[in-house]
Amino acid sequence: MQERQYARGACIAGAGQVVEHWMALIDGFAKMSVASEDGRVSTLTGVSAGVWFGEGSLFKHEARRYDVFALRPTRVALMPRRTFDWLRETSVPFNHYLQELLNARLSLFIGALAHERLLDTDARVANCLASLFNPELYPDAPRHLQVGQTEIGLLANVSRQRVNVALQRLQALGLIRLEKRGLTVLDLTGLGNYRVSYDGPALAEDAASARRA
Repeated sequence: MQERQYARGACIAGAGQVVEHWMALIDGFAKMSVASEDGRVSTLTGVSAGVWFGEGSLFKHEARRYDVFALRPTRVALMPRRTFDWLRETSVPFNHYLQELLNARLSLFIGALAHERLLDTDARVANCLASLFNPELYPDAPRHLQVGQTEIGLLANVSRQRVNVALQRLQALGLIRLEKRGLTVLDLTGLGNYRVSYDGPALAEDAASARRA
């Protein structure tokens, strides 16, 4: 096992690189993103401390399809491919963990795609924050998140100014508490279910009930 440190803005792993390690954040914060040939960038998800990533490329013996950038000073653990393959071949619990991790990540990406297409900006910011506390990916995540508005904007594909507006609204609803360094989630369920109806903020189930009526 290796450990590496990356400064803010550094590329932890680049698209097109041969993948020889399974990676996990020890501490810090990062984002996965893809870029087009003309320079447009789309963020896929954030990566918080405690979660492993990159297993798909190891499975398929292919080059990485996305970039991983540090959004703040970050420490990363790297497990060599040979160790990863040995665990897959010999450990049933390890394979169960991989299965659960892949299922959780698939659910996360499907949800993110739906949110991007169907939700307004406030709801996208709310669901972006909630995804960083996904209990299947981050079972022991504290409710306080040291993240800036610029970082949230990069993850939600929203401008910093618009993130500020959304956060103020979420705080007014009692879902989060803004602090000098980051924010604290007060109602994770409400944050993940946040939607906006024509009459104002509502939870997903309330909006669904209104449509059925």
